[in-house]
Amino acid sequence: MNNVMTYNGYSARIEYDDEDQILFGRIAAIQDVVGFHADSVEDLRAAFHEAFDDYVQTCAAVGKEPQKPFSGKVMFRVAPEVHRRAAIRAEMEGKSLNQWAEEVLDRASA
Repeated sequence: MNNVMTYNGYSARIEYDDEDQILFGRIAAIQDVVGFHADSVEDLRAAFHEAFDDYVQTCAAVGKEPQKPFSGKVMFRVAPEVHRRAAIRAEMEGKSLNQWAEEVLDRASA
């Protein structure tokens, strides 16, 4: 089951509320809260597009750039031994640690 909709490079996680019997979603990976809901998948997709377009227009009206879902910068901590092994592996493959890690993450997330 796919619980994600995409539009203009943004993704929204889709859920179902059984009590209200509606589908609802929220644009993922941004701090601004942009939500939407509808009774059918077709109407939900239209509501997502409308909510996104309204978000972009509102940002423009207040002189703010819409938040981007991902910057491409990933900062995380690993154990020193993991860091050492990854750096050696990258060097052995003739790549920077960033290049090597990007390839590994890309394969793992495909």
